[in-house]
Formats: sequence, structure tokens, C-alpha cells
Amino acid sequence: MMLRKPRDNNNTKMGGKFGGKPGKPGDKKGGKMLRVFKKKACKLCKGKVKAVDYKDVEFLKYQISDRGKIVPSRISGNCAKHQRMVSKGIKRARIMGLLPFVKIKKGVRRESNTFRRRG
Repeated sequence: MMLRKPRDNNNTKMGGKFGGKPGKPGDKKGGKMLRVFKKKACKLCKGKVKAVDYKDVEFLKYQISDRGKIVPSRISGNCAKHQRMVSKGIKRARIMGLLPFVKIKKGVRRESNTFRRRG
């Protein structure tokens, strides 16, 4: 019985498709740079916040974008637990009328389709 030699091509386990060492963060791979992101620390965990109150409008305003959308946790840095509390607080404050559902920019006027003239 004859033993086969391993195939010698570029698709080895060590080198992958492009040869060489396995890809590390920051290396060029396929012409694109891999970026390493540092996770933001949750401000609410640092402050040891137990619950987010919907009546605290000044805090909740910082968690809303300029268009009235809830800022995602990857941007705000909130952990999953506190992001759920923040979004629930924002939704309750909107229903109570403390926060707007949509922020309308001043100086920008949109016409509805019913009043547009076609001609």
C-alpha cells in the first residue's frame, strides 16, 4: 500500500487563500483593512443605575438622535440590559407626551401630495 503525499497548493490551513500566516486584525486581507473596534463602556453600568425613569427627560434626550430615533447601543455604548431600559423609557415618555415621536427641523417645510399642483 502506497502513502500519498499531501497536496502542495495555496489553500492550506495555515495560509488560507492568499498564503502566508493566518489573518490578524489590522492585516490586509483581500485588499481590505480589517478594523479593530474598542467597545465603549456603558455609562449606566459605571453609575450603577438600577432603573431608567421615563420622567427624566433631560437624560433621555441624549439617547435620541436629531431626527427623533433611538440611538443604537453600538453608538451610545449602552450594554444590552440598559439599552432595553432606555428604549422602554423613551417609548413611555413619548406616549405620555414628554418626548416627541418625530423631530421636525425648523425652516424645512414639506408639502403633502394632496396640495401639489401638477402642471
